Amino acid sequence: MTDLGALHHFLGINVTTNSSGLFLCQQQYALEILERAKMLNCKPVSTPIDTSSKLSSHTGAVLSNPTHYRSLVGALQYLTLTRPDIAYAVQQVCLFMHAPWDTHMQLVKRLLRYIKGTSHYGLQLFKSSSMDLLAYIDADWAGCPDTRRSTSGFCVFLGDNLISWSSKRQPTISRSSAEAEYRGIANCVAESCW
Repeated sequence: MTDLGALHHFLGINVTTNSSGLFLCQQQYALEILERAKMLNCKPVSTPIDTSSKLSSHTGAVLSNPTHYRSLVGALQYLTLTRPDIAYAVQQVCLFMHAPWDTHMQLVKRLLRYIKGTSHYGLQLFKSSSMDLLAYIDADWAGCPDTRRSTSGFCVFLGDNLISWSSKRQPTISRSSAEAEYRGIANCVAESCW
């Protein structure tokens, strides 16, 4: 085996050693996505998604080039490796990859404007002697206006380090907010056991 020195770049992820531990960032990759979307000079926004309005699958007009939409959304999925702050927004735009409309593309553009202002964000891994496993979950009961299915999300910490996170549409319709929360807990427990 050859010693290649300290880790600094791996699969598009920049690794910086600091006094707290390691900082993982995909800033260069984020800028490449913005360049591909021709949005390098766009005006940044402070939030990745407008949570007050829910998108339907049949609002607006059908996109003339759905391949561009799918390419951008696929690239954003890889960016979530070090950006848990965009997991929910990326999950929302992934729901419409089969038939994107112009309103869905507007959501992608808003997400890209958020990334423009936060491209330096990443994931800090701390030096920690604690091995406590702590998880948080939440669910959006019947949040989809088309199917009435819920979206649940969770994050799992090992000590001070965020080690796993997810935002996913639930496969079945829940009869109550409590049922949606229990489904979210079951997903989180399965991930934690894994």
